[in-house]
Amino acid sequence: MPAVTVARALIIFTAGVASGTLGALLGLGGGVFLVPFLNLVLGFPFGAAAAISLTTVIATSSTVSAGRAGKQLINMKLGMLLEVATAAGSFLGGVTAQFISQSVLQRMFGVVAICVAAIMLSRLKRRNVILDPTADPGTLGGRYYEQESGGEVIYRVKRVPVAIAASFLAGNVSSLLGIGGGIIKVPVLNAWCGIPLRAAAATSAFMIGVTATAGAVIYYGTGQLEPALAAAAVLGVQIGSWGGMKFGAAAPTRWLKMMMAVVLFILAVMMFARGGR
Repeated sequence: MPAVTVARALIIFTAGVASGTLGALLGLGGGVFLVPFLNLVLGFPFGAAAAISLTTVIATSSTVSAGRAGKQLINMKLGMLLEVATAAGSFLGGVTAQFISQSVLQRMFGVVAICVAAIMLSRLKRRNVILDPTADPGTLGGRYYEQESGGEVIYRVKRVPVAIAASFLAGNVSSLLGIGGGIIKVPVLNAWCGIPLRAAAATSAFMIGVTATAGAVIYYGTGQLEPALAAAAVLGVQIGSWGGMKFGAAAPTRWLKMMMAVVLFILAVMMFARGGR
């Protein structure tokens, strides 16, 4: 475990701001960006990087959920249903992570990132919104005001079993890799379950806090969490999350998807390179 210094804490704080901005913007949680930075740039063991990252995911969830409350972007009914499966997967991932080597975890991160990026690029022109305000959203669907469309949009949830299975996998990946489960849930909900990207991102942000808590407890119990460095990262992520939310509200959906894919491809290449050493 690297020593705790003021310089290192400031570096992690700055990285947290950047990670929080991107995490809130794309609904993935800042961990998907913070883990590679801590592991590849600062040389943290993967377990220690994942432990710090999971604490920032909890902070991102709280900030984004509070900021989007009242805007109808968070689908509470769907979120509570999927969280049961996500929490179960998270607990299992936190346990099994203690028995998997760092190089295997790095390759797993790369594979997941490439798959997610490919899904995003394949759905650039699909928005999953119904512009008729009188349409029925169904039991789990929802409606919200969207600046891009200039009015209220409606969506219906499809393939609920797929969403539940993806949520279990997301929870497992979250704890194994120290990232928010949004890296799995957001693309799946958007690509296959009929949920617009903004609603999927907001609902995912609502859920990832509970998901990350289950995994963070495991890492803390095994002594891999450094509280002082985690605090610096959390503070940075919270500041960045507010900026990401404000920018994301007006950004075109197509641009957000392309940005997500590019970032994930870069992260995948970095992780494969490191894991092959």
